[in-house]
Amino acid sequence: MTTTDLITQYLDIWNERDPAARLKLMEEVFTEDVFYADPDNAGLRGHAALSEAIGQARDKLGDLRFALDTVIGTHHDRALFTWRLDRVATGYDVVEFDADRISSIVGFFA
Repeated sequence: MTTTDLITQYLDIWNERDPAARLKLMEEVFTEDVFYADPDNAGLRGHAALSEAIGQARDKLGDLRFALDTVIGTHHDRALFTWRLDRVATGYDVVEFDADRISSIVGFFA
């Protein structure tokens, strides 16, 4: 699986409205103790905490969907990429990998 594939699967998690399906995807994409932070969420840890935050965001976002914009660069088990939320918002995320899973995500809103 490529870095781009893994990032796309990460964004698929943000687009998943069903909590059970979202947790299943998380098990495939994230390490068990995944770390997540963005301007709205400071230091979430683990699938359950991140799934809850995504569920709350999904309730507010309705049918809007996240999509990968550009993988800006990768090095040393890290990647920087931009995403877009339909035509409403954009942002940057830095992800860190542990083997073939994401272990850390730090997001920024543009």
